[in-house]
Amino acid sequence: MATQPLELEPDDGKLLTSAIARIGEFWGLTNAKLGSVLGLSAATVSRLRAGKAELDPASKSFEAAQYLLRLFRSLDALLGSDDMAARSWLATRNVDLDARPIDLVDSFKGLMTVCDYVDAYRARV
Repeated sequence: MATQPLELEPDDGKLLTSAIARIGEFWGLTNAKLGSVLGLSAATVSRLRAGKAELDPASKSFEAAQYLLRLFRSLDALLGSDDMAARSWLATRNVDLDARPIDLVDSFKGLMTVCDYVDAYRARV
C-alpha cells in the first residue's frame, strides 16, 4: 500500500514560518543559527521573523523547518513544555550523540539524527 504525498494547504508556508520564528525565540536562536539550521541566510531569516517572507513548501528549507518543528514538539512533550530545559538539553554535550545537539542541527543529516534520537527516547518513556 503506497503512502499518499502530503497535501499542502495554501497557508502552510505562512503557518510553518510563524512556528519556526517562535521556536527560534523560545530557544534563543540567532538569525545566523536559525539560518544555518534551515539552509538560509541570516538576512532571509530576519525577513521570515518580521513576516516579510515565508518558507516555500517546495523548498529544502521547508523540509528542514518541518524537522525542527518535530524536534521542538518532541522535546516539548518530553520536558513538559519547559523551554529553558529544552535550551539546556540542546546546549549540553550528549554522550550518545557525541556532541551538543544544537551543534548537530546545522546539517540536515544532524537535524534528522537529533529528531530520531529524541523520538526514540520518547518511545521508551
